[in-house]
Amino acid sequence: MQLIAIPANPVPDHVVTGACKTPDGVNLRFARWEPPPGRKGTVVVLQGRAEYIEKYFETVRDLRARGFAVATFDWRGQGLSDRALADRHKGYIRNFSEYATDLDAFMEQVVLPDCPPPFFALAHSMGAAIAINACHDGRRWFERVVLSAPMIALRPGRLTALAGPLARIMRMVGRGSAYIPTRHADSTGPEDFIGNVLTSDPVRFARNTAVLEQEPALSLGSPTIAWIDSAVHLMKKFDDPAYASVIRQPILLVAAGRDEVVSTPAIETFGMNLLAGRHLILAGSKHEILQEQDHYRGQFWAAFDAFVPGTPRF
Repeated sequence: MQLIAIPANPVPDHVVTGACKTPDGVNLRFARWEPPPGRKGTVVVLQGRAEYIEKYFETVRDLRARGFAVATFDWRGQGLSDRALADRHKGYIRNFSEYATDLDAFMEQVVLPDCPPPFFALAHSMGAAIAINACHDGRRWFERVVLSAPMIALRPGRLTALAGPLARIMRMVGRGSAYIPTRHADSTGPEDFIGNVLTSDPVRFARNTAVLEQEPALSLGSPTIAWIDSAVHLMKKFDDPAYASVIRQPILLVAAGRDEVVSTPAIETFGMNLLAGRHLILAGSKHEILQEQDHYRGQFWAAFDAFVPGTPRF
């Protein structure tokens, strides 16, 4: 499958692209990069909501410079993977278990047969929530897992407490495919840099905007009622301290100090409940840490380098 390149965001060298199909018939676009000499293993990059492979080209270069092969894919309903609704801008999912199906298919059809072990995960926001759930459910693919601003809970606000009950009621009356109230079909980009809640870096913001202008099919609008209902259902599981305590894989959670999307205190609490977990907060960073200014990204990569591959005593 095609990757979209622009001068400010060229495709990293040595890429293999294609599509894998889930058991329920969904085509997922994927890309993988061979390791450089002296390979250390493979990092599987799991994107957040509304993201796409091209947004992580810089991250791919960062990882390959560290000696890793890289593999990533577009979740169903976003990027250039299949979308469920005729209106492809609607961020729709029936249940988050469908994302688990996507991850299973990608690992079994692409990563395990074609990528060098050991395997590590680098996941952001929604992708981090899916990775956590996979670890909890006994999938032991990853030696270590690094999470960027994981979607443990939404940032507290006036409407946050009502989001779950309201979404459940609206879904019960057949409104699951509708956009969430007060939001509209505008895609997640292009948008104005001033006032955005994702990054304080104007250059990386402009780069991501330019990619979407080059290929509008990559863009995604606001979440639907069904997506919110499914997300809230998963996040409620994270509230239980016993949920984190059964996870055995070493996990590093990196939170953003100025996150206006997910709850940083919830990430801290979850990290403290993990048996083999660590967490840290990047003061001043907004939600998309890997799309942030260099001094925030530098702190993130320093933590990553100390944790992956890591040592038994870490």
